[in-house]
Amino acid sequence: MSWRISTVHSSTYRYGEPVVTSYNEVRITPQFTGGQLVLSANVSVSPTTSLYRYTDYFHTPVISFDIPDPHSELVVVGSSVVDTATSRPRPTGLSWSGIEAEEVRDTWVESLRPTAFATGNEELLEIASQFRGEFTPIDAVEAVKEWVLSSMTYELGATRVSTSALEAWRSRRGVCQDFAHLGLVLLRSIGIPSRYVSGYLHPSAEGEIGATLAGAGHAWIESWVGAWYPIDPTHGDRVGDRYVTVARGRDYSDVSPFRGIFHGGGLKGLEVSVELTRLA
Repeated sequence: MSWRISTVHSSTYRYGEPVVTSYNEVRITPQFTGGQLVLSANVSVSPTTSLYRYTDYFHTPVISFDIPDPHSELVVVGSSVVDTATSRPRPTGLSWSGIEAEEVRDTWVESLRPTAFATGNEELLEIASQFRGEFTPIDAVEAVKEWVLSSMTYELGATRVSTSALEAWRSRRGVCQDFAHLGLVLLRSIGIPSRYVSGYLHPSAEGEIGATLAGAGHAWIESWVGAWYPIDPTHGDRVGDRYVTVARGRDYSDVSPFRGIFHGGGLKGLEVSVELTRLA
């Protein structure tokens, strides 16, 4: 049985001097996807303005807005209630010849190409080749997950949102974004279509009903092995009840929760909080 989770994602931007105008888009609304059911979702913005909703190329819900009047603070709050998807059974998976079929490569070409955040070097490509030589595709996906988990140290502040997989690998430290990018490098280099997923992870495995806990954005991977199969290289857990899917893309640049430009002023401070409550 899936969990019912309430999410509240708040971002407050403060400026040293009033911003004359700003243009923004946010990706903080959970998706209807893969067994996940969104019961309610709302985004509020202060100063009050008109909101425009669309779905991007990767099927992620996007809220865009502009604020044409001077403002010294911008507050964006996304709230939702979601019935999460249960853990998917491990698929039998395609053979390597099936993964290499022209139809598969054409359909998922964007999930096979290197990106600015997920590009490797000779060392990583050599490591990746070993997974192809020793495993079936589905076993290779699991093996890459375990390899990233054991090869990297999770350390807040060790990297930035602009850090690439290669930079994180050189330091052997990072956060979930870096673990996911590194996994993408290995999986794509051996021909397994893989994509970046962002969302929220309820921090308690027990999930006490009614308890509101401080959370954060999270990132994991989905790989195509005949069906999309999710893995979490940061924790090694099965992706299921505790996970709320928000956005998918080639790497972090496609799923950034907040993106915008502004004229005037200067960013003085940013506060971000995520609250997660299991309701049922």
